[in-house]
Amino acid sequence: MTLVLNSFGASLTKKDGLFYVTSAETSQSIHPQDVKTIMISRSAKISSDAILLAVENEIDVLFVDNLGKPKGRVWSVQYGSISDIRKKQVEFLYGPTCIAWVKQLIAEKINNQLALLLTFKDGCDTADQRRIQAAINSISDHRSKIEKTDGEVISDVAPSIRGWEGAAGRRYFEAINLVLPPSFRFEGRSQYPPHDKFNSMLGYGYGILYGKIEGALIKAGIDPYVGVFHRDEYNRPALVFDVIEKFRIWVDFVMIRLAQQEVLDDDCFTNKEDTVLLDGLGKRIVIQSMYDYLAEIIDIKGLPRSRATHIDLYAQSLAQEFLKA
Repeated sequence: MTLVLNSFGASLTKKDGLFYVTSAETSQSIHPQDVKTIMISRSAKISSDAILLAVENEIDVLFVDNLGKPKGRVWSVQYGSISDIRKKQVEFLYGPTCIAWVKQLIAEKINNQLALLLTFKDGCDTADQRRIQAAINSISDHRSKIEKTDGEVISDVAPSIRGWEGAAGRRYFEAINLVLPPSFRFEGRSQYPPHDKFNSMLGYGYGILYGKIEGALIKAGIDPYVGVFHRDEYNRPALVFDVIEKFRIWVDFVMIRLAQQEVLDDDCFTNKEDTVLLDGLGKRIVIQSMYDYLAEIIDIKGLPRSRATHIDLYAQSLAQEFLKA
């Protein structure tokens, strides 16, 4: 399970060898074997004994801001010290397969976006279906241009790929807007800060996914700060920004469904000037929905595993790919 502390005054301590959680509503003890990740917001507290208990049991401790964006983490010293993988990771950046890897990554992201639009298109009226189909055609064209892009090293082609990827992304979110109820529609992507309810939900969901992917990379012995495609992100986990492209669609799907079902009303958000943030109840709904979705068993390449486990397996396979560089 993922232990989430995001309410004001909530605290996590150690008591009789167990995690002891207290909040305004309740208190309970939780065995370390039942916890895989601990996620703590700025409004909560954790003791050093609880942190050490987590480290001893190889439990990720993740600190997030009010937008759900990971700001720091504590992990076991057993992770992240595999020098062979990290040396090969750097060599991979200049190897012959790097460009093909990036093109495949972005093409997969776009294919996922196209599949999602097709999934929701039939629920729209005729006029919006035509608009969505036009977006699908445009996005497919951008994908083809990415697939035809070639060069000797990634720096030769990265600007072109980013341009086509960005154009495809704009058309994608224009189409996503058409499948949402009027109260959740938005004027383009806004991130830090989000300017509307749907972007606030997306950003928080992506933050959860960022944390999961970074943890998977660290456990696989990969340096999350050495990116392949996103290489200009100083002092930020650039490789996480690469890998998340494969899985970002999972967040999109969950947030679209929450919006369509209008599960989150206005009381789930706070508005301040031009910023819209999830409030306590809204965060709980988004967090629970995301972790429920990540726990679902799906089949990828013949392996029935939870989505969260598939992320771990991908990180392990990426480490092996780096070793072949």
